[in-house]
Amino acid sequence: MSKQNVTRRGVLKTGAVTGAGVALPTIFTASSAAAFTNEPTGSTVTLGFNVPQTGAYADEGADELRAYELAVEHLNGGGDGGMLSTFSSKALDGTGILGKKVEFVTGDTQTKSDAARASAKSMIEKDGAVMITGGSSSGVAIAVQGLCQEAGVIFMAGLTHSNDTTGKDKKANGFRHFFNGYMSGAALAPVLAANYGNDRKAYHLTADYTWGWTQQESIAAATEALGWETVNNVLTPLASTDFSSYIAPVLNSGADVLVLNHYGGNMVNSLTNAVQFGLRDKVVNGKNFEIVVPLYSRLMARGAGENVKGIFGSTNWHWSLPDDGSKTFVKSFGTKYGFPPSQAAHTCYVQTLLYADAVTRAGSFNPCAVAEALEGFEFDGLGNGPTLYRAEDHQCFKDVLVVRGKENPTSEFDLLEIVEITPRGQVEYAPDHPMFAGGNLGSCNPGA
Repeated sequence: MSKQNVTRRGVLKTGAVTGAGVALPTIFTASSAAAFTNEPTGSTVTLGFNVPQTGAYADEGADELRAYELAVEHLNGGGDGGMLSTFSSKALDGTGILGKKVEFVTGDTQTKSDAARASAKSMIEKDGAVMITGGSSSGVAIAVQGLCQEAGVIFMAGLTHSNDTTGKDKKANGFRHFFNGYMSGAALAPVLAANYGNDRKAYHLTADYTWGWTQQESIAAATEALGWETVNNVLTPLASTDFSSYIAPVLNSGADVLVLNHYGGNMVNSLTNAVQFGLRDKVVNGKNFEIVVPLYSRLMARGAGENVKGIFGSTNWHWSLPDDGSKTFVKSFGTKYGFPPSQAAHTCYVQTLLYADAVTRAGSFNPCAVAEALEGFEFDGLGNGPTLYRAEDHQCFKDVLVVRGKENPTSEFDLLEIVEITPRGQVEYAPDHPMFAGGNLGSCNPGA
């Protein structure tokens, strides 16, 4: 893209596309005159948006990019200002960040950790990005979070649900607004027991990477505490597109619930296969066979169509929430794009505002000043009620939604209904909880 286009649009596609699947050595240098990596010295500041533009989570990535572009527009004083008007912090005023116009570069994670690190590295070293954000895979998020720690820039995680992101793999330069597997289990298990009973036998199919592992551990522990039995847990490759061979054994397992610890295109395909096998029409152990999707999104629901009807799951945010912040964001996003935002879009938009706000409150782009401004920060007006960025692990705590596929949707976007807003206190846990143990937050790295 020409320099003229970069100036006009404020966006540049990162150069780390060719060979992005190859792990590159991570060597970062900072000017001896600079206090920190990529200290902005001109009239602009560059943010790096690293999302899956190809692969199983590409739908999520597309909506994330829409949200990032909207956030930049609002930060620079364009559009209707969106959530700047509802955010409890009033530091942002639509004049960029610390008076610098916000520009951005993008990368394609390909839902692969090596590709994600390569594109993030390019955005930092070649494009001067002072903050990296994005991702729809926890494996990607953990890999990029580690790279940002080494590079001396802030990582504002996008959609990442693994306990490990703010557990054993947490980093001082990384922050997560999205909820996690433990929170899904804590919110969802009581609703499942209330609707399906305490005497259930669950069979799990689980994406074979950090998110799937910790999601399965969380939902199994939460349901077992209420009386359920886990009869089997089978790992499935992230690259799988046909889950028929994994569904067939469920029929002879004695299980009366199938838990799909899958996300994005994986969930669409595995749920479709399960319905094709007639699982939802079965009666096992004298009970109607049920399917559970612990982590839901509207984009997944749209992909799975009628198969989601009546199926329970959890979600970080939903466009039907009635609070002022959510309604304002839905209006802004809908006006620009013609349809409501997904939870991925909400998370990425909010993370961008939270970073800009922290920089403004700190009066500096220095990542250590930004981290200090975010640690222990309590805020409201961005959806999900009062929210805390906990200092000990950089995990956000807020209300969690339990949703169910709608029986009679009114549009292609009206596919999920909120059945319970689980209060923040029910999903909180101690920083040293066993599911989050083994990591060390460490110290902020400014990269100088």
